[in-house]
Amino acid sequence: MKKLATILLICFCLYSCENEDKIEKEISNINIDFTVERFDKAFAKADSNQLPKLKQAFPFLFSKRIPDSIWIDRMNDTLQHQLSQEVNTAFGELENIEPEIKSLFQHLKYYNKVFEAPRVITLTNFVDYRNKLIVTDTIALIALDNYLGTEHVFYGNIQQYLVQNMKPSQIVVDLASSYAEKYSYQSQRKTLLDEMIYFGKSLYFKDKMIPFKTDAEKIGYAPNEFIFATENEQYIWRYFIEEEMLYSTDNDLPSRFIAPAPFSKFYLELDSDSPGRLGQFIGWKIVRSYMENNDISLMDMLQIDAVEIFNNANYKPEK
Repeated sequence: MKKLATILLICFCLYSCENEDKIEKEISNINIDFTVERFDKAFAKADSNQLPKLKQAFPFLFSKRIPDSIWIDRMNDTLQHQLSQEVNTAFGELENIEPEIKSLFQHLKYYNKVFEAPRVITLTNFVDYRNKLIVTDTIALIALDNYLGTEHVFYGNIQQYLVQNMKPSQIVVDLASSYAEKYSYQSQRKTLLDEMIYFGKSLYFKDKMIPFKTDAEKIGYAPNEFIFATENEQYIWRYFIEEEMLYSTDNDLPSRFIAPAPFSKFYLELDSDSPGRLGQFIGWKIVRSYMENNDISLMDMLQIDAVEIFNNANYKPEK
C-alpha cells in the first residue's frame, strides 16, 4: 500500500507541475502594454522653466498647496542631486526590473481579466521607507531611493530588519503586496487568526502572481530566517494552540507575531533567533492548505473570511 501511495503521489506531482508549466506558458504570451515613466530622471534634468511642463505631464505629483518655489528649491537641492545620482547608479535603465513588473502584470491579467496595466512612474521621496510605493487602479508610483541595496549609506539609521528588504529585487514583491491589498476582503480583523489569514492570503496571492520569486523573497525573509520558520513550523503552531491565541483579541498579539519586527515575541530564549511576522508565515501555510483541499479560484478565496478558510483548510504543520 505504501508503494502504491508513493506512486500515486509522484503521478500527482508530475501532473501538477505539467499543468503549472502550461499555465505559465499561457501567461507569458499575454500582451501587456506598459512603459516605466522615469519622473525621477525628468525632474533631475529639469530647471525652473521646465516645471510647468512637468506639472502638466504628472499633475498628481504636484500638490496645489505647494508653491512652485518649493519645487524649484528642490531641483537645486544638493541632497536631491545625490539621490538622483545614487538611483541612476543602482538602476540604470531598469533592465532587470521592467521584465519582473511585466510578468506581474501578465499574471494579474490572467487571474483578473478586467485588469489593465497602470502608468508606472518612478520617483524619489527622500528615503521615506514607510511609503515605498503607491498603487491605484491607474497609477503605480515607485520611489526608487528606497531600494538602493542593503548596504547603502543612506540607510545607516534605519533598523536592519527593514533595510534587508530595501533592495531592487523586492520592488516587484512590494508591488504584488499592494495589489493583494486591493483584491483582498475580510469582514473583520479582530483576532490573531483574522490577521494570520489576511496576510496568508496576500502571501498566497504572491505565490500566483510572482512565482519567479523564492518563498523567502515573497515574505521578505533572509535565508536563515526562512529556514528557522520552516524548521520550527510545528512548534510555532503548537505554541499558538497551547496558549489559546487563535481567537484571542489581545491587542498585543499582532505586534508580537504579525507586524514587521526584528523578531517574534514568544517571551522565550529563542526569541532573538526568530524572525518577525511568524504569524503571517503560519497564515500562509493555512491558506496554501485551504487551496490544496478546496476547489475554488484565487479571486474567490480572497473574499472568504478567516474562520471559513481555517475550518476547511485541514492544515497540518510540516514536521
